[in-house]
Amino acid sequence: MIYRGKAIKYGDNINTDVILPGQYLNLTDERDLAAHCMEGIDSDFVNKVEKGDIIVGGSNFGCGSSREHAPIAIKASGVSCIIAKSFATIFYRNAINIGVPAVECPDAIDEINEGDILEVDIEKGTVKNITLGKSYNATVYPKSIQNLINVGGLVNYVKSIRGVN
Repeated sequence: MIYRGKAIKYGDNINTDVILPGQYLNLTDERDLAAHCMEGIDSDFVNKVEKGDIIVGGSNFGCGSSREHAPIAIKASGVSCIIAKSFATIFYRNAINIGVPAVECPDAIDEINEGDILEVDIEKGTVKNITLGKSYNATVYPKSIQNLINVGGLVNYVKSIRGVN
């Protein structure tokens, strides 16, 4: 699957508290979570994010608590993919489980500028910066993880193999 969108860039150690501040953990509707996505670090995020955009982070993206609310808020806000130098392990797994590709591509991050148009191919393991005309190798998911992401996450994957709609 190929994701294409505008880069929205942040730095290192973006934790789950800035992705979705703790005061919103009682919200259950994904649209409500999206309304507060990245509020702890970027109060303008909800106004500038467009469907398909790609969040770009530095090292240790998603550190902090193990709450799933953070990647759910990111997905519900329309973000198609997250690329970073590295991810906190539990955030990485939570993102994949809800169907948001979390792609490690350390070589690309420093050269990406806010607003650059990016293209991420999770099957080939490439990140292209269309704006700069550059291409980078990224981590390639095993086929089983690609299948899980392609159907929208773990719940949809289980439903698909059980034949449940």
